[in-house]
Order: sequence, then C-alpha cells, then structure tokens
Amino acid sequence: MAILVVIGLLVWGAFATGIVNLAPGDEGPVAQSPPDPFGAEAQEAATRPLPQPDFASDDETILRPENEEETRPVMQRQVVLDRLGFSPGVIDGRRGRSFANAVRGFQRANDLEPTGEIDAETEEALAEWDRIPSTREIVLTQKYVDAELTEEIPEDPEERAELDRLGYTSLEEKLAERFHTTPAVLRELNPDGLTLEADSGIVVPNIGKDRIVRRADRIEEVGWLETLAMLGVSNDQPQADRIVVDESEGVLMVYADDRLIAQFPATMGSERDPLPLGEWDILGVSYNPNFQYNPELFWDVEDSEESVSMPPGPNSPVGVVWIDLSKEHYGIHGTAEPQTIGRAQSHGCIRLTNWDAARLAQMVSPGIKAVFRA
Repeated sequence: MAILVVIGLLVWGAFATGIVNLAPGDEGPVAQSPPDPFGAEAQEAATRPLPQPDFASDDETILRPENEEETRPVMQRQVVLDRLGFSPGVIDGRRGRSFANAVRGFQRANDLEPTGEIDAETEEALAEWDRIPSTREIVLTQKYVDAELTEEIPEDPEERAELDRLGYTSLEEKLAERFHTTPAVLRELNPDGLTLEADSGIVVPNIGKDRIVRRADRIEEVGWLETLAMLGVSNDQPQADRIVVDESEGVLMVYADDRLIAQFPATMGSERDPLPLGEWDILGVSYNPNFQYNPELFWDVEDSEESVSMPPGPNSPVGVVWIDLSKEHYGIHGTAEPQTIGRAQSHGCIRLTNWDAARLAQMVSPGIKAVFRA
C-alpha cells in the first residue's frame, strides 16, 4: 500500500523544538535556539491539558492471579519485552526472528548469555513481570468509533498529494496500531467476531507504558503528543547517547553510558541500495512530517512523473516520524506496513514500526552518533 522510501527522499515537517528546521530546497539543517524555559510558550505548555491514550493501561487492576496459568505465553513475553523497550515489532504470539532478537536484546541488557531463547536464567530475570497478562479486554467508546478516517489511499502519488492526511483507512487498522499488532492478530484474538461498535468488548495485546506525562525538560507540540497517545507510546523515555544499526541481526540498538537500554527490529537496505556503513550524526527529528516525492531520485520510478508533497499521517511512506541523519538523504522513520519490518528490504533508509519509531524519537537528540555496521 505504501510507496517505499528510497535514497534521495527529502522530508520536512515540524522539527523537534530546539533541534533543526529543514525545508524543501534547503542545502541542510539550520540550527534553532531552544525555547525560553520561563517564556510564554513554556508557561502555556505547563498548564495545557495533556492528551492521553484511549484505553490506557492500568496494571494494578489487571494482574493475573498467581494460581492462574497464562494461556498465551509467547504473547505474554512479547508484551513484557515491548513494555521494557526491547520490541518484538508486531505482537502476534509467534516465535520468530523478531521475538528472538527482542529476547537477545533483553539478555544483553541484563548481562545474560544472548541465546535468543527463554532459558532458565532469562525466565528468572523476567519473573518480576510474570503476572502481567498477555491480553486484556477493552470496551470501545462512541468517540473512538466515530473518529475520522481516511476513506481511501490511492496508489498514484499525485492523488495522494491531494489528500489532507494519510490517516488510517479503517477502525481495525487504527486499533491494531494502538496495541502494536495487526488487524489479522486482532481477529485471531476475537474468534467470535471483531465487532467495532460502541460498547463492544475487544480483546487486545496488553501493552503498557503508554501514559503521556508533563515533561520539565522540553516543550512538546500537542499534535505530536496526540500521535504518541494514538500509538500507545509514552513521551517519558530514557535518553540515549548513541544508537547502533546492526545489519546482520536486523536491529537498531539504543545505548546510554555504554548500556543497552532499548532495541527495535528494523528493515535496512538492499542489494541495490545497501545500508551506508559507518558513523553518522543525528541532525534532528521531524514529527508528523510531509513527504516530498521526487521521481528523479527514485531508481525504480519513471522520471516523467510529477514531484509532489504528500501530507502527513500514519500511512505516509515515512510513517509518523523522520529522524534525520548526517548521511545526505538518509533517515530513520516509520512505516505504513508494520508486518513487513525485518522481512522486507528498503531502499537504504532504516524503517521501524510507527510505534517503535515514535518511541525512538523520544530517546534521541541532535549530535547523537548513529553507527551503522554489517
């Protein structure tokens, strides 16, 4: 459905406050001064209501009884690892490469042998979260059911450019991304039928760590906080000092003080457009960016097509966020097709699920090193 992002794409949007501003035609980013922490903007931000996710988690009330067996043990581990920042990508209750990589990341972060298997030592390390159930039931509200959707996303770039937003095309798709899964998994969890009507009960993966909090260290744009809430991602994340993209394992690793603090499955490069190995800098973060589609920069697109600017939205070719790199025309971004992460090739850039890209965006800042290795 989504047009794949390729070498040569240019993205711009509302860059993170105090980071950079990049507009179409610019030769590079232009540094901006951070906002005055005592100014009018900061004072207004300190009093405005914070958006919160629909169906926010409440772990104190939904812990599984100690004598009750977990019926979906793999999904339960996926849910816990997702909460801890070691993302399995799509939560689907299946063992696979992304799940093994998430386990391996948790093991490395906890000084365990990185086997990728839930062995006895790993079981013991995860025991603290054993009673978090794999799923929970939510009840759809009228407000959520009535949310505005994008009727259809055309394949033609020029037709896409005429839309106001590249939003979700169905409530099923929106609900799936909110709970870090896919519509197919939602249907599996609700075998009697996925009734998407007000007051309907729906079983969903029990993701957590989704609250929006007031940050004392930064002013955050309301539209971006709403996007985080939509994706079930908290704005309160640990801060990184470098990231490593590992091509052999297919993961993006986040470090602070040489300690692995998060890891995400990623799609990176291809034979035609290999991952640009080396050390780069993060220049800035663009939240809910527009996408500048320039056929001259796409090797697999006819140059006769028109250049257009596509609107933002979760079904944008770059998803909900663009993390700009010092390697020209390269970045880290989201995707409209979360099920392809780690399974498909890219045209050089690094793709994550929208929820993982949004989480990473809260962890990084300009000047952080990004190491790409084979």
